Amino acid sequence: MAQERMKQKTSSRSRRIVRHHRVRQKISGTANRPRLCVFKSRAHFWAQIIDDVAAKTIVSGTDVSKEVREMLKGTKQESAYLLGKYIGERAKSKGISKVVFDRGGFVYQGRIRKFAEGAREGGLIF
Repeated sequence: MAQERMKQKTSSRSRRIVRHHRVRQKISGTANRPRLCVFKSRAHFWAQIIDDVAAKTIVSGTDVSKEVREMLKGTKQESAYLLGKYIGERAKSKGISKVVFDRGGFVYQGRIRKFAEGAREGGLIF
């Protein structure tokens, strides 16, 4: 007798990881154009600018760090916008203007979109 398999429901986290792996196969950061990588949890937001060839993090920021937390007030989207602006300004000070945006498998809406707008206003081009 053939056993019927029940279709298992995949979680949103596992779908995001699959999307992230698919995107990471296509993009990579170099010294001329590093990768701007973001990750968000329900409460916090992290961002890094990474040179994948040299395996180095050039700039990083999070809403958890003391220096950034002081300037962040308001909603999560406002915090993401200000963090993007902060990352953009720090990258400009290190001579980085062009990056490849790696949204980490997250949908480009909400906090991810606000972060990207802030990074663009901070001086990054992507």
